[in-house]
Amino acid sequence: MALHGLAGMRNELSGQIALDSLIAPAVEAAGYRLVRLRVKGAMRKTLQVMAERPDGQMDVDDCANLSRALSEVLEAADPISDEYVLEVSSPGIDRPLTAESDFARFAGHDARVEMTDGLAGRKRFKGLLIGLDGHDVLMDVSDEGETRRVRLRASDIAEAKLVLTDRLIRESLKARESKEAKASH
Repeated sequence: MALHGLAGMRNELSGQIALDSLIAPAVEAAGYRLVRLRVKGAMRKTLQVMAERPDGQMDVDDCANLSRALSEVLEAADPISDEYVLEVSSPGIDRPLTAESDFARFAGHDARVEMTDGLAGRKRFKGLLIGLDGHDVLMDVSDEGETRRVRLRASDIAEAKLVLTDRLIRESLKARESKEAKASH
């Protein structure tokens, strides 16, 4: 969404809060967890809803079911005045980390983190997630061959996501195979 000065930022923020308060309960009522909600595009808007089941999975049938449930809510409330496309998706393997619990859940995996305010003059970090300490995210970051632990305040994180690695792919495949094996019994 294009920003047009401070007034545009305020309108966009209030619109995002209104969408969050409308969509988050509908996602939960349908049995899913909202991972991320975004409105993208200036000319043709896309309402992107990223969600997952409580077990962390999200397949095509889940996306279709959630899309139908959200379409009913959106039709009734009509929160976006312009035409838009509803896009429901899974977080994917290299998923965004949007809740503090994500940083604990994916400890041991590599992540990229961008801060709203810098830490010692730096805003971007890439390294191994260690987990949470209170409301702080701990990461081991390598700089010039030296690894150091950084403490990032979760509330200051603008964006974070997992980095696609062989280990992450293996664990994702293993979880999917386990789910399929349970479903076949």
